[in-house]
Amino acid sequence: MKLQIRGGRVIDPANGIDQVTDLFIAYGRITALGEAPDGYTPDQVIDAGGCYVLPGLVDLAARLRQPGQEHKATIASETRAAAAGGITALCCPPDTVPPIDSPAEINLITRLAKAAGQAKVFALGALTADLKGELLSEMAALKAAGCVGVSNTLRPVTTTLVLRRAMEYAGSHDLTVFLHPIDFELANQGCAHEGAVASRLGLPGIPAAAETAAIGQQLALIEQTGVRAHFCRVSTARGAAMIQRAQYDGLPVSMDVCAHQLYLTEIDIGDFNSLCHTQPPLRTLRDRDGLRQCLGRGSIAAISSDHQPHEEDAKLAPFPATEPGISALETLLPLTLQLVDDGVLTLEEAVRRITCGPAQILGLSAGTLSVGAAADVCVYDPEQPWTLDERSLLSAGKNTPFLGWEFAGRVTHTLVDGRVAFELTA
Repeated sequence: MKLQIRGGRVIDPANGIDQVTDLFIAYGRITALGEAPDGYTPDQVIDAGGCYVLPGLVDLAARLRQPGQEHKATIASETRAAAAGGITALCCPPDTVPPIDSPAEINLITRLAKAAGQAKVFALGALTADLKGELLSEMAALKAAGCVGVSNTLRPVTTTLVLRRAMEYAGSHDLTVFLHPIDFELANQGCAHEGAVASRLGLPGIPAAAETAAIGQQLALIEQTGVRAHFCRVSTARGAAMIQRAQYDGLPVSMDVCAHQLYLTEIDIGDFNSLCHTQPPLRTLRDRDGLRQCLGRGSIAAISSDHQPHEEDAKLAPFPATEPGISALETLLPLTLQLVDDGVLTLEEAVRRITCGPAQILGLSAGTLSVGAAADVCVYDPEQPWTLDERSLLSAGKNTPFLGWEFAGRVTHTLVDGRVAFELTA
């Protein structure tokens, strides 16, 4: 199909483009910007007047719950929600059931995503066999099967020697190691930030040092091995500053932050609100503001959803017994663009953090509207307010603390390889 997106404000940070113009698509690729190619006759025209035309969003972390936890969600349900949020490519962590530690799991996820046809799904492979933190996984086979990096997610690695060997193995195959900075002994099975709020509520706390101590150790190993590493979901201002310093010193490291960490704090769990039970936990107001400042300085390359859909029962137990995580695919874009109104980022910087920024971390040729690139496009109307409620969420998980929030704009169309994967209906 030949498709013309007419009269929108095209914002493509990868190419430094911000102008009102037309975008032309043919055979799943972007063929021109501004003037139509010779002999071009579109089969469909999308009127994007007053809208932003953005590269399709790239999300660094979305748990799709398949295989193994289909009672929470499926790849079909969550990629449909991703398309509704303007996300055309997302990365699946390896803590599925069973974990992604062999080509079989990667092939299954790829096949299910292609069958759903709503968004492109890329997988991280397990850093250690079965994510047990003892033996190294077959990283060469995982890379050959298409994994875009390796991680042990929120599972401990038994010793620093195992972690060092894993980094060396990953580096020898040019694989990025995705690290979750948490010292599990210091975290001690806590469920909230160790501070005044957790003490008042009697909740076991996770100190900020559980993150900063892990970052210090991991940075030392990165310097030793030379591996390319990405720090996932940094939650403390001190931790972000440590990684920023390492970047200044020339270490090959990057980091991302969850969208909800830029808004919510420990205060939001004040009435045992299990929808605010996250891992890492919501931190202090000072941490939130410190993360925003680090984001504005450019040290944080990406904003992720850290999407974790749950069934209703998973959030109904006493706070420590509930499962952590937020259903977040459909709020990634509006929360990121709200940072523009808050003066944290410019519009170009905000779009960069959810398009070419994460794409570069994953090593993908995505997040751009370059001529010849795959036609993954998001059309966003900044003047169409809406209120988030359970009925408007397409994700199977309705577990979000942002229910009832009013957002300024909404995705109207999402294209994947030039095909309309989502179109907002009246």
